[in-house]
Amino acid sequence: LYDLKIKPHYHAGRGQHGKGKKMHGRSGADIFIHVPLGVVVRDGKDELGEILSEGGRILVARGGPGGRGNARFVSSTNQAPRQVEAGMPGVTKTLRLELKLISDIGIVGLPNAGKSTLLRAITAARPRIADFPFTTLTPNLGVLRSNTRNVVIADMPGIIKGAHKGKGLGLLFLRHIERSSLLLLLIDISVAHPRRQYEALLREFGQYKRELLEKKRIVIFNKIDLVHNIPRLVMKEKVFYVSALKGTNISQLVEYLKNEN
Repeated sequence: LYDLKIKPHYHAGRGQHGKGKKMHGRSGADIFIHVPLGVVVRDGKDELGEILSEGGRILVARGGPGGRGNARFVSSTNQAPRQVEAGMPGVTKTLRLELKLISDIGIVGLPNAGKSTLLRAITAARPRIADFPFTTLTPNLGVLRSNTRNVVIADMPGIIKGAHKGKGLGLLFLRHIERSSLLLLLIDISVAHPRRQYEALLREFGQYKRELLEKKRIVIFNKIDLVHNIPRLVMKEKVFYVSALKGTNISQLVEYLKNEN
């Protein structure tokens, strides 16, 4: 959306005046504003639509109607009228564009869970990686190539308690997982109570939008290379134990993701 930040104002073409011999004026040229897939267009609180497919269009503002020329006012008692109407101006609107990434899979977790490292391990993406929280400031996209199609995976910035209220990077990026068909809940198994991370993520999902809790998800316990005795936690979701950094069990995870998408 950076192009729209540089050029925030757009004007459609102006219509032309009518001419003699009962010729009406030319209509103003339409203007198309190009946006990436996943954009939601809002007019105040009203949602006008969203662009989800290549070539999708939303009519956001109509041009004004043209005025009637003198020929439209001819009558039996007024054979040569000099009465005309002026055209009306088009609609002016201030719109808000909101981008929600379109990804097949969303990787979510608390800061430092290893989301970017996992994305690097299963795709060709090369996001920034460091050993401090909030290394990821914007969603990173990677592509997992299968025999039938390409699977787009998004690595979301770390979610902290209160994210649904805008804390941390909060609402800026929770919306991006709304369109993911599968969520990977990434948990750091090297911490004292890894299940609490899982519970914290689900709590933020539910407080932000209940529909997120209904999405299909799997749980991935990461950093098994940092623990001597791996705790086998009972979960209702499918579970993987991996080391994204060392590549342990990554091939099994990749195979599963290819088959699920």
